[in-house]
Amino acid sequence: MMNQSSIPIDKLYDETVLDYKEKWTVNNVHDPAIIKDGDWYYVFSTDAQFKGDFCSGIQIRKSNDLINWEWVGYAFENGVPAEAESWTGAKGLWAPEIVKFNQKYYMYYAASQFGKTQSFIGVATSENIEGPFEDQGLVYKSVQDEEGPNAIDPNITIDKDGEPWMVYGSFFGGIYLAKINKQTGKLLDEGRGKLIAQRNRSVDRALEGPYIVYHPDFEYYYLFVSYDSLFSNYNIRVARSKSMEGPYLDFSGNEMTDIDSPPYEVGMKLLGGYKFHNSDGWVAPGHNTVLNDDNNFYICHHIRAPKDKRWHYLHIRTILWTEDGWPLISPQRFAGEEKRRITAEELTGDWELFKVDQHNDEQDESFRITVKESNWINKSNNNYHFIFGENRVSGVVNESWDWENWTETIVFMGKDQEGTVYLGKRTNSY
Repeated sequence: MMNQSSIPIDKLYDETVLDYKEKWTVNNVHDPAIIKDGDWYYVFSTDAQFKGDFCSGIQIRKSNDLINWEWVGYAFENGVPAEAESWTGAKGLWAPEIVKFNQKYYMYYAASQFGKTQSFIGVATSENIEGPFEDQGLVYKSVQDEEGPNAIDPNITIDKDGEPWMVYGSFFGGIYLAKINKQTGKLLDEGRGKLIAQRNRSVDRALEGPYIVYHPDFEYYYLFVSYDSLFSNYNIRVARSKSMEGPYLDFSGNEMTDIDSPPYEVGMKLLGGYKFHNSDGWVAPGHNTVLNDDNNFYICHHIRAPKDKRWHYLHIRTILWTEDGWPLISPQRFAGEEKRRITAEELTGDWELFKVDQHNDEQDESFRITVKESNWINKSNNNYHFIFGENRVSGVVNESWDWENWTETIVFMGKDQEGTVYLGKRTNSY
């Protein structure tokens, strides 16, 4: 059972907190990077905020339960480092990453201006995860209008042999992968690395926010990316590879470098904007990182409130895995739930489900169904085939918290034979 008293009530569009950073909690989080350090979880995020006096230097928050977040401060005491500002003219820093090598914390950051490719990825170090961080300078920079990667959105992945890589890039030239020297935190070799994902010009090459995570049980590397506009129709997609360097293939076997296939049919769509009944829902989830916490996987991303998309918030959600090794994202935020065996009897009753439509740029809206125990075929543990209408969807169930109705519930995450994802929650008590 979850501790309801520890779950914070949503206070969206709350302008009373805007001038008090200590009250921001999940407010004003954009492009979050997550790390666990001891008993604490830390999130580093872009210099982005709604209203108030703008401040730069990379925002830091922490939590001891992944639910309640408190303000720490800024990673840099003096805002944008001089070298990055000189190259880009940036007034704030974007899309940080935080990792630990050799008992030292390495924070990667990006500097640029919206719509430009005169961009800069740098790295800074600290003995203390809460900073302050000392700038170590350039990792990679790109030149305006030059073909190739746009030097933003750095993320670090440790491969199965313990070696670090940087995946980076946004719109324009695609997503690239390069080896990192873990003694310096900088590129091991000169050059831009290898192209591993791109999109067609017909959709404005809208691809960014890459993150790669390795799952030792399935022996795959998973490339998460965000498609489309961060202001409106952002959505999270995934592909996988047996090799860090790719090729990364989606559920249908499309390579993530494929620019000839219909662009909305490349990449397995895991989560976009959605809406349950009696709620406004959420829009534009994206720019995620993934935390493997003792083989419990969580996705950390920002999301927007639909009535006023200038407000962006931090969400943490559980990732569960299908039997054939695909990640699925919970339709509800993490609220302290633990994994336990769910029986078919508990799954009977009323449900709200929505299809994660790979072609839909608007919110996916839920539909209601009532199901019997016979609709569920248990495969193993919490893996079920869910049969409703003409649909046969394979996936995973788990207890969760219904944030819209403020009660405990059970959630379902599944995919059909074409790789289309369905997400849902039980809406009557069990």
